[in-house]
Amino acid sequence: MAKAFAKKGTVVLGLSGDSVAAQAKFKTNYGLSVPLLSDPERKLLAMLGALKETEPGKSKIIRSTFVFDEKGKLQKVYPNVKVDGHAEQVLADLH
Repeated sequence: MAKAFAKKGTVVLGLSGDSVAAQAKFKTNYGLSVPLLSDPERKLLAMLGALKETEPGKSKIIRSTFVFDEKGKLQKVYPNVKVDGHAEQVLADLH
């Protein structure tokens, strides 16, 4: 799948609220090759609207995909992502 995205000139990055150490373990456990960005303070996640407040002072991450163009402009948001078939859908939507 990574090659298909690369053919479209697309860079895929992951973002989570986990520490770099936790992400390294996750990548190893699941054999991921995608670079992961760590946001333990959840600042970028909040800016992207990928947090949902569950109770005062607590939030959970909304699994989402954000597509930016080469100039960094947000083009499309896929909120509440389900893993099965999602990468294929995003790939099909890319021009």
